[in-house]
Amino acid sequence: MSTQLHGAAFAQQCCVATAQTNEPRQKVLLAEDERVTRRLLEAHLTRFGYEVISVADGLHAWNVLEGANAPPIVLLDWNMPGIDGMDLCRRIRAREGTSYTYTLLMTASDGKADVVAGLDAGADDFISKPIDPAELKARLNTGKRIIHLEEGIAELQGMLAICMHCKRIRNGDKLWEQLEVYIERNSGAKFSHGLCSDCLDARYPEED
Repeated sequence: MSTQLHGAAFAQQCCVATAQTNEPRQKVLLAEDERVTRRLLEAHLTRFGYEVISVADGLHAWNVLEGANAPPIVLLDWNMPGIDGMDLCRRIRAREGTSYTYTLLMTASDGKADVVAGLDAGADDFISKPIDPAELKARLNTGKRIIHLEEGIAELQGMLAICMHCKRIRNGDKLWEQLEVYIERNSGAKFSHGLCSDCLDARYPEED
């Protein structure tokens, strides 16, 4: 009996691990011209569970961003041949009609003037070289949260299918769900339920 239980538990763990492995990985574009640093960052990003698209200069990075299914998160070196990180940030922010791109700028300088210049160019965040893996992972997690919120806002701004009778919303998975559940999941808003004056009078009329 004990052997069967252990076997079942092991099989269940294997199924969970397989399901986790099969989940789509978040794409990240890495642009770093220094080869050793690029390879090290590739290893970190892969270990964090990302699908890494790696390039050695800004021009190739821009070509990736202009292509189909561009990564929503970009890790850019400040100084690169062709197009540097600052110029790439400006180009990314100047685009219209595209989904949001979270940009994390890598720099060997953490001076206040450089930080201000990078933010003005459109960078979302900074990380100083040499890169600390734990800090990198935390900043990328922040990027994922922002991308998720931006995607939710974009979905809310589009045309939604709503049932004319029960007022449920059809989500991106073609499933129908309550309006408040849909909005909470896509915007972070929370609902508190009460009664408006019309419903109060209709459902709880005062007795004469």
